[in-house]
Amino acid sequence: MTGDERLPHERGLSTWTTRRWLRVGVAVALTVLGLLGATGAWVLGRTASISDDLVDVKSPALTSSIRLESALLNQETGIRGYGLTGTPDFLAPYRQGLADEKTYTARLKELLRGDAPALRDLKNVEDHIRMWQVRNARPIAASPAGAPSPQATERAAEGKKDFDRLRSAMTAQQNRLRDERTRSRDDLAFTMRLRNWVFATIAVLIVALAGIVFEALRRGITLPLGQLGADARTIADGDFGHPITPTGPADLRRLGGEIESMRRRLVRELDFSEQARLRLDAQSADLKRSNAELEQFAYVASHDLQEPLRKVSSFTQLLQRRYGGQLDDRADQYIDFAVDGANRMQTLINDLLDFSRVGRVHRQLQDVDLNAVMKRALSALSVSVEESGAVVTRDELPTLVADPTQMSMLWQNLIGNAVKFRRPGETPAIHVSAEQDGDLWRFSVTDNGIGIDPEYAEQVFVIFQRLHTKDTYQGSGIGLAMCKKIVEFHGGTIFVDPGYRDGTRITFTLASEPPAVSLAPAEPAETGSGTAPTN
Repeated sequence: MTGDERLPHERGLSTWTTRRWLRVGVAVALTVLGLLGATGAWVLGRTASISDDLVDVKSPALTSSIRLESALLNQETGIRGYGLTGTPDFLAPYRQGLADEKTYTARLKELLRGDAPALRDLKNVEDHIRMWQVRNARPIAASPAGAPSPQATERAAEGKKDFDRLRSAMTAQQNRLRDERTRSRDDLAFTMRLRNWVFATIAVLIVALAGIVFEALRRGITLPLGQLGADARTIADGDFGHPITPTGPADLRRLGGEIESMRRRLVRELDFSEQARLRLDAQSADLKRSNAELEQFAYVASHDLQEPLRKVSSFTQLLQRRYGGQLDDRADQYIDFAVDGANRMQTLINDLLDFSRVGRVHRQLQDVDLNAVMKRALSALSVSVEESGAVVTRDELPTLVADPTQMSMLWQNLIGNAVKFRRPGETPAIHVSAEQDGDLWRFSVTDNGIGIDPEYAEQVFVIFQRLHTKDTYQGSGIGLAMCKKIVEFHGGTIFVDPGYRDGTRITFTLASEPPAVSLAPAEPAETGSGTAPTN
């Protein structure tokens, strides 16, 4: 066979999968073991058959033939003694020999059933027995006792010849039975040797098959999988440039090729991710710097606006008190507008200043009993609570690691909003609940107020976003934005429960311990301070 002729066959074997190799190997092994098992079963059956025939037929038949000959000898001895002496005692062996003859003849017929040559020998022996008994034994046995039988003397020579012919027939039968027994023994010995060789061959083949299977599994599965695992571990340890060489059956090579393709994609994605990370780090640094600058600007702007605003507010209030009623009504109205605007600006700047300080200034993390914080918050809101007649109830609150000032600001804003946005003509009912949810605590502030439309559930947490005019409800639009900033600083989330329709339910979570955060820039020293005019 040339190389071109072998190439398609090799390509055909190279496409075999592990399952196909295993199926073919198992089929071949089972076929070989089946043939060996059938051969072994045949040898065992043959050995058992020959052994049974030897033990149950051949040996008992020869033994019965010898005993039959002994019974005939007893008959001949008894008849000869009785014929010569006429003594009745000599008839006892003769009669016993007759009984034994019947027994052993029947036994031989049973043992030799189906063996035509042996049955012919037995028939020949029976014919000679009948001839000797009819011509010699029976006439002599019928003679009267007490005197020698004349027939014994007259027919002594003829009787001897008949019995010799009988013994010759017996000898021929026994020789045949001995020859058959010898052949059976030889067959048994040969079959046993063949059995031993067959089972030795089976053992050798089983060991060889086990070795072949082990080596095939080692070369076809274990080594390729080990190589694939070693390559995968090398890549997992960080050497992403290490190539994977597919080996073994087709499916393992295909698996190795897929892993290699995945490695290449991973290398490309890692390169892209590294570039993206570098860009993201640069953008993150820019964003941190920008946020720090914005926070600094917001703080400085709100802080530095305090002084000129206090002057505007103070001098406007002085103008109102000193010249109120001395000017016309329109002038008084303008002064009121200026005073109101200055006060609102003062409130807005204070709220903005508080908002900018969350996470920067107030960050004294410690064990905080929220029950005590709630009491302080209610005490701070006592005026508005008493004026509205609000009923505030709460569950038992936990102790968490948090900033006490921020927790107080959180409760004041949430409960203050619940009191502020009450239904006209209805007593506010506010309930604060708390339950543990894994590593977090889930809190809810539920009221029976005017509620929040679901479409504004996200907007209310944006700074300066108001759903009502300042004439309807006072405020700067910073309260819920500050609540969100406080909750997120403590590792939680806050949202409006859209399923609650009988008012508003604000739900938020707090971690038992807030996540680690980077230190914020220190609050700058106050600048541009001055003395505002007083009343």
